[in-house]
Amino acid sequence: MTDWLSPARPYSIAHRGASAYAPDCSLEAYEKAARLGADFWEVDIRSAACGTLITYHDAAFPDGQRLADLTAAQIAQQASAQNLPALPFSEILALAVEKDAGIYADIKDSAATLPVLDALKAHGINRAILGAFDPAAAQMLIDADCPYPRSVLVPLGADPFVHAAGADIIHLCWEKMDRPQDALTPDFFARAAANDQQVVLWHEEDPARMAVLRDLPVLGICSDRPELVHPFRPPANWPVEVTCHRGACEFAPENTAPAAHCAFAAGFTRVEIDLQQTADNQLVVFHDDELGRCTNGRGAAAWHTLEMLQTLDAGRHANPFFTGEPIPTFAQILDITLQYNGQLYVELKHAEADRVVAEVRAHKMMDHCLFWAYDLHRLRQLRLIAPEARLIVRRQDVPSLEAVQELGPEVIEFVHSDDLADLARCRDLGLRSMFAYMGRDRSKFASIIDARPDIVNLHFPFLFRDMLSETMVVNG
Repeated sequence: MTDWLSPARPYSIAHRGASAYAPDCSLEAYEKAARLGADFWEVDIRSAACGTLITYHDAAFPDGQRLADLTAAQIAQQASAQNLPALPFSEILALAVEKDAGIYADIKDSAATLPVLDALKAHGINRAILGAFDPAAAQMLIDADCPYPRSVLVPLGADPFVHAAGADIIHLCWEKMDRPQDALTPDFFARAAANDQQVVLWHEEDPARMAVLRDLPVLGICSDRPELVHPFRPPANWPVEVTCHRGACEFAPENTAPAAHCAFAAGFTRVEIDLQQTADNQLVVFHDDELGRCTNGRGAAAWHTLEMLQTLDAGRHANPFFTGEPIPTFAQILDITLQYNGQLYVELKHAEADRVVAEVRAHKMMDHCLFWAYDLHRLRQLRLIAPEARLIVRRQDVPSLEAVQELGPEVIEFVHSDDLADLARCRDLGLRSMFAYMGRDRSKFASIIDARPDIVNLHFPFLFRDMLSETMVVNG
């Protein structure tokens, strides 16, 4: 049952599900975790007064009612009334079986310890870890001949080898340390190995720290953003750059900071964004001319000041979880991009070319940006203002590849209706090719994979990632 305990890379453990994109411990959070590639789901488990196992982190609801004092029916009633996820553990297990996900059980109540073990066995869960802050829970599991590895969660300040003595797994809860990675020395891992113990790490959402942690000899890493643990890497024989149209808007509202974070955390190269200019000449990231589709505002973005626009809700239209998410400024998205050393595809909607270039230059990020606008005249303006600008030209907008030379573009963007024979010619002309597709048809993805462009621009990059993985495995 434990042949999975020697992974080639650390497991991605979704902390209470993909809780950066959905409510903690909700079915939605665990469904998103599965789509984002999590290997395990961390599930907080408590016991109701009637003995039913409940998935919920805190000991009490916000109104002070303790779950241990309520029956499962009362918990369901209160959870519905307070709009909180507090689900029977059995519902999470059923979904885990469907998605073939491992379970990392964080047992919050000692009374839940043995019932959790029984529930995992009853559902036929093979990959499971049973953990708790209380070392006594680990002893209870030993006494019950638990077939699953036992984890003890180690709080900040405790000696891991004392607090987790006898456990199979040391789970370090060091997320609040400034540089916890510095304490993970070769001597630390040697001592754990000598004790025949493995190590699981705290929930980590910082990309710089994660870049260090994912290369350490640990069993798994928890994260609210499970995609950050194992970012996408293109096949060696096709180093394609994946552009996420308006960010990762399968998981977060389009053209928002969470959508950019998700796309970059998942390892995709580039985020496509749309720029509008406000009444006070500030740059914001927003697609539509009118505010109504994606916010609770009215009129055009250009009619309003930045201060007014940032009072609008740009998240609720996509998902109530993101209620209150503001329209981001261009500067904010540039900062996020730099945090991940990512790239941007910058589309000028209603934004002056000189204002856009000034902002990018101020961030010293001209080499991080590709630029495009529907109007070729505005691309010419960009070229005059910024000789170093990396431009995109759509194949459908010019009579021939040779005709683009006056603009000096770096990239030619194709769609399925274009003559794809020109895609192969791009390399001969010193141009890079991009294939844009906003749908989710697998046959269209297959044709893109066959064409092997340098860059893809997709609205459903995670579906493409999954199909690419399947295809490249089949094709070797």
